[in-house]
Amino acid sequence: MSLNLLQKNTTDVPLVEDLLAKGLKLTDKARDILNNSTSLKEMGLIIFMDRYAIKAKRDDFEIGDLVVAISKDHPKYPKKDLGIIVSEDEHNFQIQMVTGVYKDDVPMSISKLQCDKPLESIYDAYTRVGKAVASKESEPSKWQAKFTEELLKGHIQPAGRIMAGANVDETGKYTSNLTLYNCYVIPSPGDSRASIVKDTLYQMVEIFSRGGGVGINLSTLRPRYAYIRGVNGKSSGSVSWGNLYSNATGLIEQGGSRRGALMLMLADWHPDIEEFIASKHKIGFLDNANISVLISDPFMKAVKEDAIWPLEFPDLDDTETKRLYDTEWDGDLFNWKKKGYKTHVYKNVKARDMWQKLIQSAWKSAEPGIVFIDHYNNMSNSWYYNPLICTNPCGEQGLPAWGVCNLGHLALNNFVVKTGEDEIGPLYDFDWDALKDATSTLVRFLDDVIDLTPYIFEENKQNQLSERRVGCGTLGLAEVLIRLRLKIGDKEATDFVDKLYRTIAVNAYMASVDLAKEKGAFDKFEVDKFLESGFMKGMPEDVRTAVKEFGIRNVTLTTQAPTGTVGSMVGTSTGIEPFYAFKYFQQSRLGFHEVEIDLVKEYAKKEDGSLQDFFVSAMDMGPEDHIDLQATIQRWTDSSISKTANVPSDFTVDQTMKLYEYAFDTGCKGVTIYRDGSRDEQILSTDKSAEEKNAEHKPTLAQADVPKEDLESVEIVYGSEVGETCPICKKGIMVKVGGCTECNAGCGFKGGCDMK
Repeated sequence: MSLNLLQKNTTDVPLVEDLLAKGLKLTDKARDILNNSTSLKEMGLIIFMDRYAIKAKRDDFEIGDLVVAISKDHPKYPKKDLGIIVSEDEHNFQIQMVTGVYKDDVPMSISKLQCDKPLESIYDAYTRVGKAVASKESEPSKWQAKFTEELLKGHIQPAGRIMAGANVDETGKYTSNLTLYNCYVIPSPGDSRASIVKDTLYQMVEIFSRGGGVGINLSTLRPRYAYIRGVNGKSSGSVSWGNLYSNATGLIEQGGSRRGALMLMLADWHPDIEEFIASKHKIGFLDNANISVLISDPFMKAVKEDAIWPLEFPDLDDTETKRLYDTEWDGDLFNWKKKGYKTHVYKNVKARDMWQKLIQSAWKSAEPGIVFIDHYNNMSNSWYYNPLICTNPCGEQGLPAWGVCNLGHLALNNFVVKTGEDEIGPLYDFDWDALKDATSTLVRFLDDVIDLTPYIFEENKQNQLSERRVGCGTLGLAEVLIRLRLKIGDKEATDFVDKLYRTIAVNAYMASVDLAKEKGAFDKFEVDKFLESGFMKGMPEDVRTAVKEFGIRNVTLTTQAPTGTVGSMVGTSTGIEPFYAFKYFQQSRLGFHEVEIDLVKEYAKKEDGSLQDFFVSAMDMGPEDHIDLQATIQRWTDSSISKTANVPSDFTVDQTMKLYEYAFDTGCKGVTIYRDGSRDEQILSTDKSAEEKNAEHKPTLAQADVPKEDLESVEIVYGSEVGETCPICKKGIMVKVGGCTECNAGCGFKGGCDMK
């Protein structure tokens, strides 16, 4: 499973000699790509060719070319495979598939519009990336050699945007218009139609089109039914505007390779929060967004004390408040009240009841997620000048307005060194010195990316150059634990994980201190305030002393991203997650694929035929084990963590609530729980029939099983009028009050829903 390209492995990638023996013609470029990509297994090669390899222009195809082609069309889940062009006509190529279920069939006729021609091998791509990033160094040849070596060894793995976009010509000029940043948070929309559409929507679409994901905090927007003096009307509310952003997200193809990725968040005090919590149960609502609730410390205190929680907003009926509102309202209610400004309480709720609704929704469909935003800001190194307002779409990167982060990962699986073998299987040690060296290299690499990438907006550039935020993460943790025979949940495994991430954090910070000596500290650095952050208070004294004496180059250094695509590409476990299972099926934008973890084959089974105890899958872990693992790593992560706590299908709402509260108490900055089978579409499954279920899935409100008492917060517009047959159950009649007479479908009468 190693990706060491200096010592290539035999894989299931189609070999040139085998294809030639079948009588296929291959161009020189096709031969070069296949000969220099044998470190990747079949699925990894498809991912690389589709997502990250530089592509030819549309008119640059010829017989014998290797192409990525849609072998099975589907509006949401088209299956992609690799093939060789054997002939063509005006509109179509005849392609002999060389991967997937059609590879031994006769050539397929596929539209030329559904084919892409990659121009580089994985070896070429890493060489390209190393050269591009090193171009920002004063000694580019020295650092090109170092960066490329670490890339080819598989020690560092850049995030997808860097893999796809980093490229310079012979003069060192950047040749791409794609962003090298995965993560963006744009300012919360101003509370006006002009700002919502002209500013925020435009900013979001521009970032999507260049490959970045976006987070938006909607808490600045006035609640539903709030009076709008200028037009003598009422607001449709923050959630409805969030749906506008969601719909626009579905239209964008990011940098030509992936759909837009959007995170929408709302604060726990906002009057629309109950509607937001239930929003994903509406048909066609927020389909293209992840959603999370920003949970404050006062709210959690109210939950524990079973206290009343006010849902409030600046008092827009007050003349003085209205004057201040236009210039000072930024979505921070607590700061607004601290200044003595007025608010209007729209509703008082029991905090525990609202918490219960949130948990029930998460139990039902894994959303909304939760971000403990006060804890996040208390721990933040930028607490004194740049508050964090939202996270990126996967939740691992909390950012300020106009904040960005570029991500790179340490492939931990490539730091294990085989030392022998016993009756169970291979034995390994961990190469700590190689890890420390690679960590330092990754910090410098990502710091150079800051100066290499093009900036979409000047505000992004000013913000990032003033703080130089980076995120060094990991992938392959689960593989490492298996190879070292450490069982997740055992004390020995926990101690190893703590040592591992402490080592990464300490060496990342010391590398950034060294960069500060060489290139200067980040512009917003103020030593006394920086050292007072919650995170820095917990760092070892030698790190604090070095920062105090020399400064530091980057405001943040560590994060734990999901690495789903790049982890799958290089054939190891993703992020800090355990393997989902050791044989499972995966639904992705490349189609439906069976995944088998080869690692299993290297070890003898126990006498009863079961796997060794150190083979622990996501569903084998106890729910609290997931949280404990996250909390252990959070201790040494200055940003946050993308981690899912997998729980069985019979896990109860009460158990889910206790697990969320356990995450808060153990210092996690956020949490997402997925109950097996809780969604009609299942991306990972041990059941092959999931492919058919996913393809046939058409979400309905009835399937969402929204409780009758929650309908007051639901607005669905189907285009049907009062008195028509319900478009969901086909039995009931749509009525103005109460929705369908037979099922939970919301009223869809012309002009909008008015179920209140």
